[in-house]
Amino acid sequence: MQRDAKEKPQYAVVAAVQLPGVSDVEFEASLAELRELAKTLGFTVTRTFTQKRSGFDATAYLGVGKRQEIRHFVHGGSGDEIEPERAPQNPLYRLPLAETANDEAMVSPDPIDIVFVDHEISPSQARHLENEVGCQVMDRTMVILEIFHRNARSPAARAQVEIARLAYLAPRLREAAKLAGPQGRQRSGVGGRGAGESHTELDKRKIRDRIAELQKEIAAMDVERKTQRARRQAHQGLASVALVGYTNAGKSTLMRALTGSAVLVANKLFATLDTTVRSLHPESIPRVLVSDTVGFIKNLPHGLVASFKSTLEEALDASLLLHVIDASDPGFERQIETTEEVLKEIGAQDVPRLRVFNKIDHTGDAAVQVEREAALRAGYPDCIVMSARRPADVAKLHRAIVAFFQQNLVEAELFLPWSAQQLRGEIFARCEVLEERADEEGAFFHVRSEQGALDSLREQFDQNDRP
Repeated sequence: MQRDAKEKPQYAVVAAVQLPGVSDVEFEASLAELRELAKTLGFTVTRTFTQKRSGFDATAYLGVGKRQEIRHFVHGGSGDEIEPERAPQNPLYRLPLAETANDEAMVSPDPIDIVFVDHEISPSQARHLENEVGCQVMDRTMVILEIFHRNARSPAARAQVEIARLAYLAPRLREAAKLAGPQGRQRSGVGGRGAGESHTELDKRKIRDRIAELQKEIAAMDVERKTQRARRQAHQGLASVALVGYTNAGKSTLMRALTGSAVLVANKLFATLDTTVRSLHPESIPRVLVSDTVGFIKNLPHGLVASFKSTLEEALDASLLLHVIDASDPGFERQIETTEEVLKEIGAQDVPRLRVFNKIDHTGDAAVQVEREAALRAGYPDCIVMSARRPADVAKLHRAIVAFFQQNLVEAELFLPWSAQQLRGEIFARCEVLEERADEEGAFFHVRSEQGALDSLREQFDQNDRP
């Protein structure tokens, strides 16, 4: 029975209000993105409801007529008329404090399981909308939070997601109390509550305590992560590349192609949340480290931007950013703007970057690809247009990355006495050896490398000579 429940199809509808000043193209792009988010959560969107208004309805986001239309669609086929007060509760209101909600508990047996709203709406708007349409409601912010929760793997990412979810939950506890009925009202002090402290106040206090606890854990993990990063950079130098860009632009596929690593590749939004660091393959001089970062998205909740700063710090520490863009997406210009805004928000706007238009093979046949590539090169003269699935294209990008890091290399001569030949491997690992000669005292290497690597090697040689 449990297996059948997991395999049961989940259906949803999308609802959105188009405000004045929002173009039809921008509005449809946002709706398409929300449908992809719903797909990532495992839902099939069967219909989209839209409405043009000068502003959101203060009571329930959508106008009265549109709410009735959705209710009729949700229940009209079955003839089941559910009283508003019996509408399913939003699963957000049932989230435990230290744990996150069970995914299966969110699924309703009704034909339409949920209504996704393409804006962040207030707790009271969500409650009234649920009551009127007789179906669960999740706004855009909660959808993104849920996806982040499901995809987070590392302890740091899980803690960061939980902080964002709890911060989102806190102001909604009053609406949860209204849905809960009399038990949410103020009572006398029992079971850990102070005198006159309500369930809502107790929950808020627990949330504050839990967030404080998680913040301490993240602070401790940040210290360890910075120590590991400093140790890694000291050993390998500072040649590092970070892949950034809109979610589902193909960053993980490109990461696998550039490094030969078995990283997760999935055609879903936010498939990657935890930073992955691998060496560029084949290795170069200097050795280059490549990191994959969380994807960006329009209207990313600010709580998540703040929470994932530690993940995005790989972009701040990088010497070069590869801004990966989906060449096949008609809305790629809007996605570029979103990525630029987030990079500015985390302070990475001045890091050198290379625009990489990926997925050119998804734009159409050969003629269409040539036409699209010409248009992209005209608009972005220094860009690289490619497909991460074409070895020749990956090799071209590999050469561009290596050329970036080799432009500041210097040539020098290193002397290694015969008594220190155990350090010979270090020279070949960190330098490009142009010429080698020897005499009775030792070996001379004419090399090209970063100045920092040369200084480090000379320091090692000096220490080896000391008695």
